[in-house]
Amino acid sequence: MLALGLVLNTLGIGLFCWLIFALAVYALPFFVALSIGMMALHGGAGVVGALLIGLASGALTRAIGQVAVAVSRVRTLRIAIAAAFAVPAAIAGYHVMFALSQIGVPSLAWREAFACLGAVCIGGTAWTRLTVFAETRPLESAGCGGEHASTGAHSSHA
Repeated sequence: MLALGLVLNTLGIGLFCWLIFALAVYALPFFVALSIGMMALHGGAGVVGALLIGLASGALTRAIGQVAVAVSRVRTLRIAIAAAFAVPAAIAGYHVMFALSQIGVPSLAWREAFACLGAVCIGGTAWTRLTVFAETRPLESAGCGGEHASTGAHSSHA
């Protein structure tokens, strides 16, 4: 029975860690959904209406963020959007790891170290999951210089 308990504990902790990393990118959409849902509830939309509005706003936030990162050509804009998703995930990762480390780590300094490591790992995971669809594209010429200008010049002289 002891061995079964150890195996199930290990599987449970592994499942919990996988869940944290899988859901890291949803920290910002969850916050948006919760905030808008609560505003709708206090505005008189009712429980079902607030739930639907919250779910729709969270899904829309996630979709807009992914599309904006994927189609944006400006690197600074992509970094800002990815950071907007990664920072809440890192904060959530910090708090989850700090709470988990309170179970078995007696030293406050080590708890903080584990929490900071968790924040970096989970924030990095959210960053990676959001930017995986954004490919770097080479700059396209606008007809100035290069091979296109020289071929155009040769054809006009012929």
